Amino acid sequence: MESKVSEGGLNVTLTIRLLMHGKEVGSIIGKKGETVKKMREESGARINISEGNCPERIVTITGPTDAIFKAFAMIAYKFEEDITNSMSNSTATSKPPVTLRLVVPASQCGSLIGKGGSKIKEIRESTGAQVQVAGDMLPNSTERAVTISGTPDAIIQCVKQICVVMLESPPKGATIPYRPKPASTPVIFAGGQAYTIQGQYAIPHPDQLTKLHQLAMQQTPFTPLGQTTPAFPGEKLPLHSSEEAQNLMGQSSGLDASPPASTHELTIPNDLIGCIIGRQGTKINEIRQMSGAQIKIASATEGSSERQITITGTPANISLAQYLINASSPDPDPHGRNTFTA
Repeated sequence: MESKVSEGGLNVTLTIRLLMHGKEVGSIIGKKGETVKKMREESGARINISEGNCPERIVTITGPTDAIFKAFAMIAYKFEEDITNSMSNSTATSKPPVTLRLVVPASQCGSLIGKGGSKIKEIRESTGAQVQVAGDMLPNSTERAVTISGTPDAIIQCVKQICVVMLESPPKGATIPYRPKPASTPVIFAGGQAYTIQGQYAIPHPDQLTKLHQLAMQQTPFTPLGQTTPAFPGEKLPLHSSEEAQNLMGQSSGLDASPPASTHELTIPNDLIGCIIGRQGTKINEIRQMSGAQIKIASATEGSSERQITITGTPANISLAQYLINASSPDPDPHGRNTFTA
């Protein structure tokens, strides 16, 4: 499969997203943008770097597979050059590996890991690169970081194999992309709304949460129980409407302004419940915070292979909670449904 890719057999356009620190981005851009300009020209790939004075930036590489691999090769060799240069001024004797972080939709991570970790083990053994898939999704998104480290050649081979997996197993449902946030921004509470862009479990900015909700409502494969009307009054108002943001976050001061709360139940296999709860409950707390819904997980019943999850909130809250719960599954439905039984 990998040889097909390297011979240009898969003549398709791909988009790969990388997460980089500011220093790494500076190295890629180069003086007056000369390095990134050269990379674009020589690889034929489109290379875009997210704006902002953030500690992290997203580098998006788009193009035919061979152009993407050339761009990755240039980035990996540039990072190795940086490591070599930094070692000449240091007392370190062992050379650290080159490390790249990909940002991958969580719904594709199950295919990348494989049954019992078989696929990721195969990629590690055949390329010599180290590959780690983060257990938790990146803040306020449905994407996970995939860290690759090794020699530039091992990284290039590893990226080729990951591309094959991603082409064979497209993302399921809506993907909420990770957007790095500026550093050291204070949390502000004003007019009953929370504005914060710091910390993994912070409440998203209402504008952003509204967009996430609309995306989930448009593309998620569920219809919440009894929902025949728009998710909340003011659905057609501008995104910055404070009433709309308050309704969505469940913080409206007027009780009649919010849609009535309803309850929805899901049945989850026992072997997947750990992925949804996360380490010490971090994942389920993140889902509660992002969706604004109350989520209760029933205790395990003896002899039963399933657990009941009860979601309470507005239809909008329930829909987003359902979507995030499904996106947490490391083993998506092979038939592409990727949904739990309601």
